[in-house]
Amino acid sequence: MANLKDIQRQIKSVSNTQKTTRAMKLVSTAKLRRAEELAKRSRLYADKMNQVIAEIAGRIKCSKVGGIENRCFNKIDNPKMVDIIFVTADKGLCGGFNIQTIKAVKALLKEYKEKNVKVRLRGIGKKGIEFFNYNEIEMFDSVVGLSSKPDKQQADSFITASIEDYKDGKIDAIHIVYNGYKNMITQELHVNTILPIDTESFECDKAQDSSMLEVEAKDEEKMLDSLVEKYVEYNMYYSLIDSVAAEHSARMQAMDTATNNAKEMVKSLNVEFNKARQAAITTELIEIISGVESMK
Repeated sequence: MANLKDIQRQIKSVSNTQKTTRAMKLVSTAKLRRAEELAKRSRLYADKMNQVIAEIAGRIKCSKVGGIENRCFNKIDNPKMVDIIFVTADKGLCGGFNIQTIKAVKALLKEYKEKNVKVRLRGIGKKGIEFFNYNEIEMFDSVVGLSSKPDKQQADSFITASIEDYKDGKIDAIHIVYNGYKNMITQELHVNTILPIDTESFECDKAQDSSMLEVEAKDEEKMLDSLVEKYVEYNMYYSLIDSVAAEHSARMQAMDTATNNAKEMVKSLNVEFNKARQAAITTELIEIISGVESMK
């Protein structure tokens, strides 16, 4: 049976860990509330922007013979090179949050490799970057610190290079992979193609009957071109906001589970300590009685 001092040392160690995980859970809960509110507001803006750009593109597509000339709306059937941008956390202790994103990126890399398509891997977040560097998978570009503290200007700067390369024909698609926030206990993996923009689902009858936009026909293509860059930039920024909210949610759950596990372990160790102490007392009593008997 284990020594009493060793068990006491284990109880103290696990209790200290329990205090740490409980504190981390409280911190993540507080951060989640702020991130959740920002994510909800940003989602409304992102949805409205997506709706506007899809409607303008749809109107041009339905009214113009040959469709839209803008390359950002032309699907490329045989891509030669694509950009994959992933967002992971800068820190761990958040359950399977990072590994889900990494697995999705690996699956996408495998899919393009089988099609002989070159991939430029661009990473945001220390954990994902470290994983691919360790596995000797070439990174085209990377940034640390942006996923934990999303910054619009820095996000725009990061995605601009991909936008320009797409417009110049150097790459044929831009994908963003990240783990997004769904609710307090659930994260949702996103593998989004932000360029080219898909307008195939837009219906011409719907565009004419339900449109709330009043745009002159001659201005539609000019407005569409100016909106594309803002659309891509904000989708990048929104991905970061959505990801950080999901990260806090995942860490809150992970720390809650760790706290509960530590609590159960302390209970188990206390039972073991009591059994060991009772055994020690029994042994001492037996030794005393044996000593008394030997003196008779």
